[in-house]
Amino acid sequence: MKANFTRRKALKNILAGTAAIGVSSSISALALEKSDFMKQDSKLKGNINHAVCRWCFSSLDVETLCVEAKKLGITGIDLVGPADWPILKKHGLTSSMCNGAEINLVDGFNDKKFQDQLVKNYTEMIPLVAAAGYKNLICFSGNRRGKDDETGWNNCVEGLKKLIPLAEKHKVTLVMELLNSKVNHKDYQCDTTAWGVELCKRLNSENFKLLYDIYHMQIDEGNVISTIKSNHNYIAHYHTAGVPGRNEIDDTQELYYPAIMKAIVETGFKGFVAQEFIPKHADKLASLKQAISICDI
Repeated sequence: MKANFTRRKALKNILAGTAAIGVSSSISALALEKSDFMKQDSKLKGNINHAVCRWCFSSLDVETLCVEAKKLGITGIDLVGPADWPILKKHGLTSSMCNGAEINLVDGFNDKKFQDQLVKNYTEMIPLVAAAGYKNLICFSGNRRGKDDETGWNNCVEGLKKLIPLAEKHKVTLVMELLNSKVNHKDYQCDTTAWGVELCKRLNSENFKLLYDIYHMQIDEGNVISTIKSNHNYIAHYHTAGVPGRNEIDDTQELYYPAIMKAIVETGFKGFVAQEFIPKHADKLASLKQAISICDI
């Protein structure tokens, strides 16, 4: 994968694919040698529903990713739009976090000038997600562009309230992702758990929740386990990655994922945990297998 490849560029490519079908727009295993690690039985414990983000493994076509994911016990692929859903279904995998209705990561519900387009996009996409048998559809606050918190909340509520009844009708959850604004997504407004939780409270619907990205929230606020325990009722989905660098979640970085996964399980969470790290090792699938093993508590 090219060093300058970003999720923003990947999402642009995914959105382009969606539009084409007519929809709006040295590896260690925490002390194990690699050779020993790859011999391990891949049977999983069943406490975590494992997924992987498609964009992080863009060097593989979707079909190949599905085949390899199934071998590892992964049951969901994140950030896949309608164009690729048939391939997932062919392999018995779930689109664990659907996308394709967003404009991009920076033009979101917190800005009234984008709301007409967003409401149109999501009004079209929500029934498609439901018809495919999926549950989660990602959305974004967008960048602040000088807006204070209150203005951001009010604008988001105004736009999202137009969609909540449709989401409730189709049993689809709109899931707003928490992204860090210190390193990767400068000026993004929904950059703390508290901001996202306040929006959830104002919308007051089980069909609007948060995507708690562990990597992003470690950067912007830390205190990951305590935050998860205190706010789990508002969280529908989790993403992983190593800090610093967004690479493998091994012993080279500051987060200890077994403890985080244990905390998630103890909240009674039944959704998906999706790997969203960018592999830096040549054997990307070995890195993915390692991550699943680390998180399978």
